[in-house]
Amino acid sequence: MTRPLLELQGVHTHIGRYHILQGVDLDVAEGELTVLLGRNGAGKTTTMRTIMGLWHASVGRILFDGRPIEREPTPAIARLGVAYVPENMGIFAGLSVRENLVLAAAEGPIENERLEHLFALFPPLRIFYELPAGNLSGGQKQMLSIARAMIERRRLVLIDEPSKGLSPSMVKTMTEALLELKRSGTTVLLVEQNFATAEALGDKVAVMDDGRILHRGGMAELAADRGLQERLMGFSLEAHQ
Repeated sequence: MTRPLLELQGVHTHIGRYHILQGVDLDVAEGELTVLLGRNGAGKTTTMRTIMGLWHASVGRILFDGRPIEREPTPAIARLGVAYVPENMGIFAGLSVRENLVLAAAEGPIENERLEHLFALFPPLRIFYELPAGNLSGGQKQMLSIARAMIERRRLVLIDEPSKGLSPSMVKTMTEALLELKRSGTTVLLVEQNFATAEALGDKVAVMDDGRILHRGGMAELAADRGLQERLMGFSLEAHQ
């Protein structure tokens, strides 16, 4: 079996008086793409933010390559090779596309080969390279957000709902880019509501509800079992593509 790069063991997270995560157990295998599914409010984004240190676990352990990180600050987690693409994209609207990418390249100047690779994946970024990121369309901003996470070679990338609000053609482009990221050997934890995208990308899947993981297994097995989908989610995922 592929060893876990990321492990959550009995993780609880409180935000103020709210107990959001209630004992999350989750493994993300190195070199694979794991999809985190669940209804709105299930705790998916809180899980991502807790891994990244934006919120701290009140109980439990988070291990990255065997190293506990549940008490580490976000910059320290990022330096280990972890990137986070939030649902709100996290770009700097007043800065140019180039400046957004330069800020993400913490290790120094951007390699030309790496930049050309990103331009091949996301052609609009070349066109708008010197223009303010705030001028981009929603889909183009999502491209920039993903590109920021890919500008340096990361060991783990956390991506929260990259296809949300995008047109079908833009979803296709985003899926192809994420497949390329996966082929590069980068480990990915992906929150995604579009089941066709999740099925196309996922090696493994975890289904979440009420702050807990209800199911872990292969993506193909869940996609093929409508009865399991209905038991876990209350509906057939095929209807929510």
